[in-house]
Amino acid sequence: MTHSLIARYNVAGPRYTSYPTVPFWNTAAFTTHDWQQRLTTAFATSNYTDGISLYIHLPYCESLCTFCGCNKRITRNHGVEEPYIDALLAEWELYCDWLPERPRIAELHLGGGTPSFFSPHQLRRLLTGIFRWADPVSDPDYGWEGHPNNTRFEHLQTLYSFGFRRVSFGVQDYDPAVQRAIHRHQPFANVERVTDQARAIGYTSISHDLVFGLPFQQRSSIQNTVAQTLRLRPDRIAFYSYAHVPWIRGTGQRGFQDADLPDADQKRALYETGRALLEAGGYSEIGMDHFALPHDALYQAMQTGALHRNFMGYTTARTNVLIGLGASAISDVGTAFMQNEKEIGAYQKRIQTNELPVLRGHLLTPRDQFIREQILNIMCRFETSWSADDWTETEWDAIDRQLDAMMADGLLDYNHTHLRVRPAGHPFLRNICMVFDQYLAASSVSQQPLFSQTV
Repeated sequence: MTHSLIARYNVAGPRYTSYPTVPFWNTAAFTTHDWQQRLTTAFATSNYTDGISLYIHLPYCESLCTFCGCNKRITRNHGVEEPYIDALLAEWELYCDWLPERPRIAELHLGGGTPSFFSPHQLRRLLTGIFRWADPVSDPDYGWEGHPNNTRFEHLQTLYSFGFRRVSFGVQDYDPAVQRAIHRHQPFANVERVTDQARAIGYTSISHDLVFGLPFQQRSSIQNTVAQTLRLRPDRIAFYSYAHVPWIRGTGQRGFQDADLPDADQKRALYETGRALLEAGGYSEIGMDHFALPHDALYQAMQTGALHRNFMGYTTARTNVLIGLGASAISDVGTAFMQNEKEIGAYQKRIQTNELPVLRGHLLTPRDQFIREQILNIMCRFETSWSADDWTETEWDAIDRQLDAMMADGLLDYNHTHLRVRPAGHPFLRNICMVFDQYLAASSVSQQPLFSQTV
């Protein structure tokens, strides 16, 4: 990849876990009543065909990882577990009280924070309460995120007993200098232990999360980290680009200077090094930042065109209803998004008053839904199609001009009704999606940054 391409396309841009992206939600036109109506409509048409997805945000961590941009609370006080689980169950009961039927949960994900911060007992209490009001489908897809340092055999066994067959472990990088900078002290032995335990219990998809672009990261540390990872041979690997967003409150991205980060050319070289090693090890690139072995469901979904992307990341299932429980969790019903209160105290207070903890939301217009499909197609299948009359002349002029330039750079092929991303364009998926983003195109330049760099 040439320096000129990186310089041209390394701009701030969204990761497109949603469209419109959260900064462009029309919150003024959103009401909780509208949200409930759209959720009820989507639920009625899909619960007994596809089931629903459920995301549960468990925001606590015992220590701060300084690369992390997630919504979390740092504490060693495990007395917070019980009241937070109480709030989650009360929120779920609010939903189930007014939904017309018992939800059938096709997809369930425990994210964080650190879900393994919670004791096996509290996780058992949470899931027992969830399934008191709901039923699983015949072939569910349940996964959770564990920290190798505090995940115990009992965690793995408890969640397995509730139908969880996927688990992802945060690795990031094995280099001691990098680990010191990001405050993530994690020996390989811990990762090996939990990976072996998960396999012995019967988990069918184990994932390791790696990150490139971290402070003090060198080509040699990526080579060593991937080599260690290949020894354990997880079924899938997330190889994320470090998102440097220190302006976002609560990220805790400190303990290193901007000068300690690799520049754009160096960062991309780290990815290319890792990608080459992973592909040589038998992994295939799936969408953006993900790799999987041929037997894994994520790879198979990519091959069949069933791969989907939502607020939980890449998934093999596409349901019309995703309900998010917990502080900052986001729900998606296809025609509307809703985010819960982000602060844990505010979230719990709203639950105690028997109301949904709605912070903000967006009602998708038909135009939003059309463009969202284009972006999902690009992110999940590397191609998309449309009709010639789907765009106004002004819109198409702007899109055509940008796609022409990208085609000249060798990133994609397209005509007036179809686009296909070339392998050389895979590192620039975010940039390609930005071409279709009507909110981004109409926005004025903000003095406050909104997104991390795309490369």
